[in-house]
Amino acid sequence: MPKGRIPIVTRTTFQSKRPQVMQFIRDHLKAGRQAYIVYPLIEESEAMDLRNAIEEFEKVKKEFPEFKIGLLHGRMKPSEKDEIMNAFRKNEIQILVSTTVIEVGVDVPNANIMLIEHAERFGLSQLHQLRGRIGRGSEASTCMLLYHEPLSEMSTARLKVIRDSRAMFATVMANFPKLNAP
Repeated sequence: MPKGRIPIVTRTTFQSKRPQVMQFIRDHLKAGRQAYIVYPLIEESEAMDLRNAIEEFEKVKKEFPEFKIGLLHGRMKPSEKDEIMNAFRKNEIQILVSTTVIEVGVDVPNANIMLIEHAERFGLSQLHQLRGRIGRGSEASTCMLLYHEPLSEMSTARLKVIRDSRAMFATVMANFPKLNAP
């Protein structure tokens, strides 16, 4: 992590806690911050019963009528994606509803909240990359991993690793000079 960056707090929570998570987001938006809400799918799938960006975009707009909401996904034209991202960077959009199209190359220091829906469906690398989109400014950042039950043993382990990884890394780095002492 670059020097001076505040570590990101990562929390895992049940889908049933979604109303509290949305209130947490609202509180931060009222304080002038921005948020990402990430979904695993662009649109509804007959094969998987998962929330998707297009349908949830409409719900998020109704849930947060006082804020500007943007939608970003991989099927959009590059010019449309650029327009949305530029508006988000300028804080003309406060919530960016997205798919994993944001996992690399996005830098919006004012965006310090990330909600990842169906976090159990993502791999460690994706979760790590997505979480890396926040924590780029001077404010504390929070990444919330919302999951649906039942969780497999592998999904449970993956969410625990990503939740605890910053703390483990900080402990290792804090003790690193001691490990190499003569």
